[in-house]
Amino acid sequence: MPRAKSVVTGKARKKKVLHANKGAFHGRRKLLRTAKENMWRGLNFAYAGRKQKKRVFRSLWILRINAAARGFGMSYSRLIAGLKLAGIVIDRKSLADLAVHDLAAFARVVDAVRAVTPEPLATPAATAASAAPTAEPEAAEPAASESADG
Repeated sequence: MPRAKSVVTGKARKKKVLHANKGAFHGRRKLLRTAKENMWRGLNFAYAGRKQKKRVFRSLWILRINAAARGFGMSYSRLIAGLKLAGIVIDRKSLADLAVHDLAAFARVVDAVRAVTPEPLATPAATAASAAPTAEPEAAEPAASESADG
């Protein structure tokens, strides 16, 4: 009985690797070993990218929620804490979608949060800033070296 060589499967495997490297440059496309390394590298980047995509979208949602919340005079952190106090269970993706597409519904959420959260305590820096005079300070005298002609 003749020895069975895995020519058909071997060629298919090589073809699959080389096909995965379409668009690569020089040996990364033509040489099997470097093409295989390039393919695995690309697969690793694709895996990492799928994980990063989740992080990027979450940060985008947080940005949108924060911008909308500040439009109603509330910070993101106070809004999220208030949602937990009010027992409103809504994820950041849906909340960001409300903030972008349905501002009236987002306003109702903010009102529900305001109803359950206590007013924030005034900080000493905030009270000092409010007690400061509103008049603008007078312009300072020019330095002696600037005023001297010479």
